Formats: sequence, structure tokens, C-alpha cells
Amino acid sequence: MQKWKRLLIAAALALVVLTSILAASGIPLINLLVDYWWFSSLDYEGYFWLRLLYRYILSGSVTLFFFLVFFLNFWVASRFLGAEEISLASLPEKETRRTKHLLHLLQAGSIRIYAPLSLILAVTIALPFYTHWEQALLFIFGPEAGVADPVYQEDVSFYLFRLPIFDLIQVELQNAFILLTLGITLLYWIEHHLVPAKQRTWPPGAKMHISALAIASALALAWGFILDRHDLLYVDFHEPVFFGPGFVEHMFRDPLLWLSAITVVAGTLLGIFYAYTGKRGWLVLFSGVFFLISILLEHSSYVPGLMDRFIVKPNPVKAEQAYMEDNIIATQDAYYLQDIKTVDITPGFGVDLIDAHTSEHLDNIPVWDTDFLDDVYQEMQGIRPYYNFTDIDVARYTINGKIEQVNLSTREINLEKLPEEAQNWENRHLRYTHGFGAVVTPSTQNADEPMKWLLRDINMQSSMGFNVENPDIYYGTERLDYAIVPNRLNIVDIAGNDQSVNAGRTGIPISSLFRKLIISGYFRDEKLFFSVNIDQNSHVLMRRNIVERVKTLTPFLALDKDPYPVITPQRIYWIQDAYTLSEEYPVSKISRFTFAGDSQPSEFNYIRNSVKVVIDAFDGSVSYYINNPSDPVIQGYSSAFPGLFKDMALMPQPLKDQLRYPEDLFNIRMRIYAKYHQKDPSLFYQQAETWDFSKDSEKKPVQPYYLTTHIQDTLDDENFMLIAPMTPIGRSNLSALAIGGNIRFDSNTSPLTSQIVIYKFNRETQVDGPSQISALIDQDSEISKLFSLWDQKGSHVIRGRIITLPIGRSVLYVQPIYLVSTAHTKIPELARVILSMGNVVVMDTSLEKTYDKLEAQLKKITAATPQTAAITGKSGTVPSAPPSLP
Repeated sequence: MQKWKRLLIAAALALVVLTSILAASGIPLINLLVDYWWFSSLDYEGYFWLRLLYRYILSGSVTLFFFLVFFLNFWVASRFLGAEEISLASLPEKETRRTKHLLHLLQAGSIRIYAPLSLILAVTIALPFYTHWEQALLFIFGPEAGVADPVYQEDVSFYLFRLPIFDLIQVELQNAFILLTLGITLLYWIEHHLVPAKQRTWPPGAKMHISALAIASALALAWGFILDRHDLLYVDFHEPVFFGPGFVEHMFRDPLLWLSAITVVAGTLLGIFYAYTGKRGWLVLFSGVFFLISILLEHSSYVPGLMDRFIVKPNPVKAEQAYMEDNIIATQDAYYLQDIKTVDITPGFGVDLIDAHTSEHLDNIPVWDTDFLDDVYQEMQGIRPYYNFTDIDVARYTINGKIEQVNLSTREINLEKLPEEAQNWENRHLRYTHGFGAVVTPSTQNADEPMKWLLRDINMQSSMGFNVENPDIYYGTERLDYAIVPNRLNIVDIAGNDQSVNAGRTGIPISSLFRKLIISGYFRDEKLFFSVNIDQNSHVLMRRNIVERVKTLTPFLALDKDPYPVITPQRIYWIQDAYTLSEEYPVSKISRFTFAGDSQPSEFNYIRNSVKVVIDAFDGSVSYYINNPSDPVIQGYSSAFPGLFKDMALMPQPLKDQLRYPEDLFNIRMRIYAKYHQKDPSLFYQQAETWDFSKDSEKKPVQPYYLTTHIQDTLDDENFMLIAPMTPIGRSNLSALAIGGNIRFDSNTSPLTSQIVIYKFNRETQVDGPSQISALIDQDSEISKLFSLWDQKGSHVIRGRIITLPIGRSVLYVQPIYLVSTAHTKIPELARVILSMGNVVVMDTSLEKTYDKLEAQLKKITAATPQTAAITGKSGTVPSAPPSLP
């Protein structure tokens, strides 16, 4: 080999090692460059520079401000050091050279000493702004919310956007001015003791300078006390009864904060007056005593304890009524609960209460529980060992002219399932690069028939309309490593490896040796650099997990834990629900929840589902659509990052048709509403009607489930909704059914407006909950006998979730029964379907047959016992007649 070639290879290897060391040591240059290429590949180059510039412009501006504050004060101080008629030459000969040099530096060393000192102090003071720059963005761009807080009547935007930054600025200004006051005083003191004794009178300019700094420090402290009044709106002393300030905070702590603010300013001014005149010293002492008293009382629990013991505790509702009302109003606004509609129902019983639409919508009742369907998909449609169905989702599609609820899952690549001998670099990054296609089955199946498939197998052809032009899945929910496509490998027998198609995919082009070097250094992977199967047309695909992808692009958005796929004729897309959060909404109850991609729970008391994110599973492109334009937080981000967010009207219709009410949002809101639906303070205090999610027979909460059906008195023929049964805390009987979805009761409501409707049952009538129905099923002798027989024949009986549906003025319960073989291969099989209404329990192999049995049983009971129950509707509730499902 020629010498120059050896040198070239050695140099390249050295560069790879060097870049790997730089990347590993945290030097951000390589990361910055790769991030820029990645953002550019997604057409977010402008957004990348905006984020970078905002961070350093905002943080740098704060640093510059504090640098000027420190430097100018030090410079002014240096001008006043020493009386003008005194020069260094007038010092006696016995003064040492060090003393002369020190005085010279203090008087004339502004650039050499004060500039670096000011810079160090400024960076130290401004350091918190480097991590809170996104809050500073909302401080600048956040609009008015148009809603006043219930205590001080400030617009809530003050708390969401201004108060956090004001708190930060106040603390930093207070620290800066106190530090300056002490530092400048120390400089004057040093100079004062170094000059000749006869010149020890402080110059007027020095006194004025110190006085101004003392006043500035006092004003900063007073501002802090005033801001602390707003922090009272976030106290949790009264939990678990209510959140926010109460009688003691309003009547005791709030006035004390005013007293502290007034006395600190008054005491400082009087102290300066006394320093100049020597008069009114008693006023300084008087102000200081009052200031100390206010501080001691503010941090004391004795007086508040007495007030709580003798005023609040004997009359809790009367004393705290207004403050509980504030908490209820604020919490309902913050979680958008004030528009929840309530339908009051007095339950009845009998066949005449079954809605006419019930039999028409039986084929959309999801008898296949997604928890068990995962094993079915994996065993029957995994096809290749490296494919995996990560999650089973629920959706609705128009099939043969009718909206039908389906279960579906994408066939993603999972490299950990490759044989150990195939776990090499080339396979992981160049050959097995993507998943392929999806499977779709109806939510309703019959136990006496084989599994129905609407889409299956690798060919991705379906007579039901599920034909996809590009079904390759390069981006999904698996933890995917980086991939390089197209490449020079001759790949065979792997679905969807048309290199001509892959060449147009978004990704970072590896179009030069320099890019190849930088990217290999970024991944700390020398094999990438030396691979001969990568050419100038290759692209590196990275951040292929869709949650990681969206979090990297927009870290200020919280993400729902259940992104779901949408199948279109062109390709497969992912829809990711994204939330804007704040923990600064005044007087609103704090929640804790762990969102997708987070390792720790987030604390917040304000949430909006403001963004729908669409990710192309084929090319990885990411689009953001504003779902809630009235949200001031997303308005602020939209103004700060123009072009990042799109109007919802621009979303393609096939994707818009699949939008749904997010499950995480539904859970969060219903947890809060379970307590905060009690608007009357006396009821709220008693917690007599607090709800909880229903429990199953194993005392586990019943998870909300999606259902496609028609609701009476709504404008839409079919609604895709989340349903959750609610029970009283500590009880098993049903209190209400919570339903979330795009439900329109009138033509003024947008088809895409998500809301919650509560079907609330009269407390005077017992309605069985899921665990009670489960016990009723256990008591049925015929069903128990059959279950025992199955358990003895090489199979195991598994009971699926109980689905709770309102039917007219009654409730219908549906529970699927599965059989799982005790052999090695465990594929659940739907065996029976149970329906229950009232005390009637029936079981058969299909919903139709079981429904016919139920109807026959109810007719017999109705003939023997005529119905007398009636429906009631309270003022302000929705229906003139009872809405019903299905």
C-alpha cells in the first residue's frame, strides 16, 4: 500500500477517535452540528435557529444587564475613592508600595479588576435564566387569557407567564443590589482606612451612592413581599379539604406581607435620613421593630394556629366558604371542567327501556379486550421473528359504507428478537431497518366463528379498502436504533426494501466524507465511517421513536402515552396528542402525572390538549396542528415560533376523521371532576358525593374504553367516545357514567370539539357497578358450572373487562369470556359473551344471540312487573329525552 494511503487512513482513524472523544466528553460542537442537520432534514431549520438564538439572546441579555449594573456601580465607586485633592503622592513615605498599588487599582483599575469581577458576578446571578429561557419566551409572547383569578382579580396570564419571571427577576435583583451595597461599602471602607487620617471624611458622592444602593435593595425586598402575596394562591395547607388560601391567609398572612413591604422601605429611608442628620433615630428603631415583628409572625404557626382553632374549626363552612368557592371555580377553569354537561337519569328496568338503536349497534361493542388481542396478533400475524406488535389500538373506519369500530396494530421492527448470531452492526443498521404494514380486525367477533381479519399478512391487500401504497414503518413506538438507507446491500426477502423508494426518505444525507466523519463521531461508531456499503445517496435515520422525536423537537409539550396509528391509502401515520401544562394557575388543584417520555411525574394545575402531532411512519416528517386556539400557552409559543404550528383546517381529512378524545386527558380530568363536580361549598366540604373510578372484582380501577355508537339527541350518527363508570368512594354501586368525545348536541358546536358528558344516576335508586355485576355472574349456577368444566380440559378461563353502557334509563353490562390453552402456545380464544341488565344474566356465543336471550328474559319480567319509573331532567342539563347508548 502506498505511503500516502496509509497516512490518509491513519489520519481518518485519528479523526474518528478524536470526534468520539469530543462527543463523549460533552463538547457540544458535534451535537450542535448533527442537530442542525437533523432539524434541517425535517424542514425546521428556521425553528432550530430561533430556539438557539432565543436561548442565548435572552440569557445573554440578562447577563449583559447585570454586568452593566455591577460594572457601572464599581466604576462610579472608583471615581469617588479618595478625595479629589488627595493624590497618591501625598501619602507619607512610610506607606508601602503594596498599599500604593492597591489604592491605584481601586481608583483606576476599572477595566483590569472591575470588568472581570462584574462578568463573574453577572454570570452567577443570571445563571437561572439559562434554564428558564422558555418561561421568558412566554413572558414576552404570552397573550392575555381573558380570565381573572378569583382572589386578586388579576388576569391569569399574569400568573401563567409573568409571575414566574417576576419572582426570578426579584430574587436576582435583590441578590445583586445587596451584594453591590456590601461590596461598594467594603471598597469605601478599605479606601477610607488607607488614606491619611486627616482625610477620613467620606465624600458626599460615596454617601449618596451607598444610600441609592440601600434604597434599591429595600425596594427589591419590598417587591418580593408583594409578590409573596400572589404565592399565597398556591398554598396547600388546607388539603385534602381544598387547595389555595383560606381564612388565615387572607386575614393574617396577606396583611403581614403588606406590613413587611412597607416597613422595610420606610425603615431604610429613615435610616438614611438618620445617617445624614443624626435625627429621628427612634423612628428607625420603631420601623425595625415592626419589620421584625411582621417577619416573626409571618413564619410563626402560633397565631395562625389560634385563629384556626377558635375561628375556623368551630365554623369551617362559614369561615372557608368563599375560599372553597374560589378553589372550585379556579380548578374547573384550569382543567376546562365548566363545560361538562350533566344528564340526570332516574334508572328504570324492563324491556321497554331498551333503546331502538341497541340491536343496530351491537357490531361496534368491543368484545375483544386489547390486553388479550396482543397475543393473538403476535402468534397469528407476527410472520417474521423480528416483527413485533407493540400496542393494540382502537379506531373506527368506514367499511362498506358503515362506520365500524376496529382493533389495529402496526407490525414494527424489533431487533432484539433477531437470533444472537444475527445481532451484528450490518444487520442492525443497514439490513433490518423498518417494520411493515398493519393488521386490522373488527372489535366485535363471534365465539362460534373463526377470527375475522380486515387487513392481514405482508401483501397488505384487503377487500375492505385497507390498501396502503407505502406501508413501510421506519418510525414508530419501538426503541429503534439509527438506520442508514438506501445502501449498497442487496437485501432480499425483507418486505418493503425497494431502494429506489427509500432514496427519497427524510433523514440526514451522508453526502460527503466530512458528514460521514461527523456522524460516526456523533454515534461513537467507527463502523459507520469505514463501511463500504454506505454511498452518497445514503441517509441516516435517527430519533425514530416517535415520542423521542417529538420531545426533541418540542420539549415544552407534554405527550400522551398512547400515540395511535392511522391507515390511509398512501401510508401509515401516527397521531400523538400533546398537552400544554402549567403549575402556575392561581388557586387550582395540583395534579401529578407521568407523561410519555418522562422519567418523573409532572406537577401541574392547568392542562389543555392544544396540539395534535402527526408523524409520517414512512418518512418521519412531523406536523403540528393547533387543536385549541383559545389556549393562551399555545398562542404564546405560536407567536414565538412562527410557522411551527398549523391551523387544524390544514390537516388532511383522513387524519382528521381519526382524531379522538385522549385517554390521558380523560383520566386527569375525571380524577379532578370526581371531587370538583360538587359546586356547593357545604357539599364540597362534606365530600358526600365524591366519586372514584369503578373497581373490578379484583379491586382494580376499570380503565376507560373506546366505543363507537350513536347517542340520542346528538347530531352525529356515530360517536367515537371514551367511557368510564364512576362509583362513590368506598362503594361499589354506580353513580355516573363519564363519556368523552366529539359530541354535538346542537349545530353551534364544532364537529371537532371534544367534551365530557356525565350520565348521573339518581341517588335514590341502586344501580349495580361492575364489581357487583361480576359477583352476580359468579352466582349464576349455569355459568359457574361451564367455567369449572372448561378449567378441567387443558384450558384456562379468563374473563375480560366489563363494559358498561347506558340503555335508555337502564344500564347494560357486557363481559367477554376467553379460553387460553395451558399448553406452550397460548392464543386466547373468544368463547362466550355475557350480557346483564338488572338482575338478569345471560350468555351465548355471539352478541346477537345473547341479546335475543336478554330481550326474551326482560319481556317475561316486564309482563309480570309493569314499569313505573320515570326520567327526570334538571334545569341546565342537556336532554329533553334520555340520551342512550347504543
